[in-house]
Amino acid sequence: MSLFTSNNPTLKEEAFTQAALPQTLADAKPMTLNGTIGKTALLVGIVVVFAVFAWDLFSLMGVPLPFLISIPLVGVALAFLITFKKHLAPYVAPIYCALQGLFLGGVSGILEMKFPGIANQAMLLTFTVFGGMLLLYSTRVIRATDRFKSIIITATFGIFCYYMAAFVLQFFGVEMALIHSSGTAGIIFSVFVVILAAMNLILDFDTIEQGVAHGAPKTMEWYAAFGLVVTLIWLYVEILRLLSKLYSRD
Repeated sequence: MSLFTSNNPTLKEEAFTQAALPQTLADAKPMTLNGTIGKTALLVGIVVVFAVFAWDLFSLMGVPLPFLISIPLVGVALAFLITFKKHLAPYVAPIYCALQGLFLGGVSGILEMKFPGIANQAMLLTFTVFGGMLLLYSTRVIRATDRFKSIIITATFGIFCYYMAAFVLQFFGVEMALIHSSGTAGIIFSVFVVILAAMNLILDFDTIEQGVAHGAPKTMEWYAAFGLVVTLIWLYVEILRLLSKLYSRD
């Protein structure tokens, strides 16, 4: 299995090896770690700004639920667009992050009204987990070995299929209990998914490091930053879900 292997569909070996071809041009600039970090920070900033905007707006007008439901579907479409048209990442990634910010602001606002303080806790935990995973990766306490990658990829694909099945079945009045249940099984499931999302960060860090090492072109910084932000958004949502389940048990 290649060092580039990642469960994140936006961070794949082909994305960096194929994109590295323009490096034969004299004017091509290589992807750098600092450049990727800067673009990741910018995209995260866009998410936060639009989340705060949505929070304030929806607190005055109320949250339009159809709007919240439609945003993830648009987000999936944009993610696929970036995956297949990588050169559009500098333009599409900010739009994706703005939409996800609106979604997160609405969802966080709804849960905040029910469980005061939950949004700040979820955000703090998300960045704490991110920092912890970055430290574990940089010190090589956790290594992105072939076996590690295989386990995380398989588990993530399983969760993806489970969520997709739940999304379809809800239109027929069938609810997948583990996703929303605040019982012991539901909480254990959410803990597992949070851990899985955190492990995805390790794969993303490894993929970005390998992209830099192999001299991918500078435009790939946007693509790599987008992939990392996708994982961070997933991690935040899962932590928010877990906290809401824990609060519901009180």
